[in-house]
Amino acid sequence: MKIIKNGVFCLAGLLLLACKSEIDKKKDVKTTSRPNIIFILADDFGIMDSQAYANKYTGANPSVMFYETPNIDKLVNEGVSFSQAYANQLCSPTRASLLTGKYAGRIGFTTALPPRQTYYNQNQEVPKGYYANDIFEHSDDIKIEQALVNGISNAGVPAGTKYDQGKDELSIAEALTDYHSAFIGKWHLGGFGAKGYQPKDQGFEPLAWFDAGGSAYYNWKNAWNDRTNKMYPKVSPDALEIGSSGKPTNQDYLTDDLTVQALQYIDERAKIKDKPFFLYFSHFAIHSPYQGKEDEVTHFDGKKTKGWNGHKNPVYASMIKSLDRSVGAILDKLKELDIEENTLVVFMSDNGGIDSKITPKGDGTNNAPFLGGKACVTEGGIRVPLVFRWKGKVQAGKWVDVPVDCTDIYPSLLEAGGYHSKEIVKKNDLDGESLIAMLSDVNNKNKSYKKTTHYWHYPFNVIYNSPYEPFALTPHSAIRDGDYKLIFDWYGRLYLYNIEKDPFEKHNLANENPKLKTALFHKLMSWLQVNIDKRYWPTVNEKYNPKKESRDVPFIDMFSAYKNQL
Repeated sequence: MKIIKNGVFCLAGLLLLACKSEIDKKKDVKTTSRPNIIFILADDFGIMDSQAYANKYTGANPSVMFYETPNIDKLVNEGVSFSQAYANQLCSPTRASLLTGKYAGRIGFTTALPPRQTYYNQNQEVPKGYYANDIFEHSDDIKIEQALVNGISNAGVPAGTKYDQGKDELSIAEALTDYHSAFIGKWHLGGFGAKGYQPKDQGFEPLAWFDAGGSAYYNWKNAWNDRTNKMYPKVSPDALEIGSSGKPTNQDYLTDDLTVQALQYIDERAKIKDKPFFLYFSHFAIHSPYQGKEDEVTHFDGKKTKGWNGHKNPVYASMIKSLDRSVGAILDKLKELDIEENTLVVFMSDNGGIDSKITPKGDGTNNAPFLGGKACVTEGGIRVPLVFRWKGKVQAGKWVDVPVDCTDIYPSLLEAGGYHSKEIVKKNDLDGESLIAMLSDVNNKNKSYKKTTHYWHYPFNVIYNSPYEPFALTPHSAIRDGDYKLIFDWYGRLYLYNIEKDPFEKHNLANENPKLKTALFHKLMSWLQVNIDKRYWPTVNEKYNPKKESRDVPFIDMFSAYKNQL
């Protein structure tokens, strides 16, 4: 059931007052009417890694599957799940979108990176219009001839520091002005430990966090608490702030430790009745290094269903089990404290699973029947689980089949918290739309969600193999417009799919429907021209020798004419 206030859909019973038109008009709102919000972000958790999602797409009974996700499945059974939810192809771009409500490329986040040289950490003057945490360069060790040179990427969300030239993104925590916001886990948005770009600088109380792409699951604390400066000697040690392991928990496995810290936070905040909390719980699980708990690894190693759908790695399965157990502990805590009917829980993954068919070492998961995996803009790389569970407030066990993306989380959490999300989106030029109305209108009959176009941009040659050929991935961008999706391989190839009819991307329609192919390509390139600075575009490699090309088809420059117009 819904009510309408000022043209904005809100869940019945959500607000005691109408949604406000400005963030700063909040002081008279009774915050006790607002839900607590827990946003759980899994890392590299594939679309087929959840039993409930695997059942949705294949019809297979969970009993025949290898991975075990009873608690994530409980979320699905008690909430509203999205079957066509999109993240970015890698973690940092998705995290940037979640934090800001914008497509990641608009603020320079085009990839996820290990530590790299930036203007900030090299103590260099930031060129006009650049970001302080723009990297100088990044490339994989690819042996074959490359027709394209990578673009670059930003590594730190602007936070209004002296280096930011007046740029300061309004974070979701800063937008939730009446909430106490806390952050736990993987950050990877702070320029590799650049001071001024960490969770506390974006409106969060940091409980335990690490500004890196991955972490050891055992003996991680020394790295998280490191205050030395061996990597960037051109800046002083006090210019860096890599993380903090937080309160001691007596847990020796990272996923368990972070979960205990999350539970302690929920316990503490539940006692404070006049101020709701927002917990952003950003897991490292199930990102590499692959390290599981010994007893669970043994369990999966001997499990008879090992190998179902290509899922066969017992360590990987055990890490999923630990992630799932964490979700269960959160749900149990909400029930124990009698706050589950006043707490919205959202679960999502930051990108598709690492698909063993395309990784150099053959490790990870298997996203079949979806094509590709992490680093790809095919469905296996960008389609992810997304579940909203709000006990007693949203329908249970329902699915939304409308395509949505990660920029929509920001306005959704705002609206759930009683804010006028549409006005905040407009005022701050955000890209997302709230999904809240669809939690009770799962078929979007009222057209509350109007966005029909979604974009991705990845200007890098990558050591992962392409899902189309046994060679390294080339730069790719993509557009989903209605039922159709166009993938632009910057090497000079286009792939067109009707995703509604062909979600597993088996039938390329590019030659069958040239008019639509051309129209979508132009729409994509026009969006890139408006939104993506040319330093984040790839360029033609001047040293490229086509005679040494490994591919059977020649390189075709389809983009320089567009780039030269910038």
